[in-house]
Amino acid sequence: MKITFLGTGTSQGVPIIACQCPICVSNNPKDNRLRSSVLVETIDGNLVIDSGPDFRQQMLRQKVDDLKALIFTHGHKDHTAGMDDIRAFNYILQKPIDIYADETTIQVLKKDFDYAFSDKKYPGVPELNVHEIKNQAFNIGKTSITPIEVLHYKLPVYGFRINDFTYITDANFIADIEKEKIKGTKILVLNALRKEPHVSHFSLQLGLHDEVQTQLPENIYLAYDGLTIEIN
Repeated sequence: MKITFLGTGTSQGVPIIACQCPICVSNNPKDNRLRSSVLVETIDGNLVIDSGPDFRQQMLRQKVDDLKALIFTHGHKDHTAGMDDIRAFNYILQKPIDIYADETTIQVLKKDFDYAFSDKKYPGVPELNVHEIKNQAFNIGKTSITPIEVLHYKLPVYGFRINDFTYITDANFIADIEKEKIKGTKILVLNALRKEPHVSHFSLQLGLHDEVQTQLPENIYLAYDGLTIEIN
């Protein structure tokens, strides 16, 4: 299984429009971060978790030419806004794309992309097979996926464990019963927004990538866009 970080940034991305801080003007590509998303290449095909506003750019940058399914953590715009661009996969692959989300997120998608769910669809709108998920394991082909419910302030959000890889974004609380699902994971991805405490995210002293990395323990790494890892 191969994992590629498509985006590791905040809801506004990095650099932020008009910002002149050292991180936003950095020349290090690792300090340029698109909205959070990850590509998981499995035996059943490519799975993408979240399609934010940068989804098109991320797919082009990684040269993704096939998509098995799109999985959503929650319904905030920085995780859903790019869903319209699955139209390209519809056209190239000549099939609808499977999407997986909880009931709340599905309702957000139906509101924001009402034209894709209309009884009378305009030609060329996204073609979807919608699968509602709950807090229990589900399969995409032979790949088992375990949702991990976390809190994003007061909003329940799903992280996902796929084999020995666990991906958790937009969280500031994980209940003990949900932590049990994480045990034994070889790779754990956990969000960290900034140095100061935040109402809806875990925090870490973030700044320039290379400076932060030197402060982390030897088994903890600061992810960046384009980082690829493989799990046997």
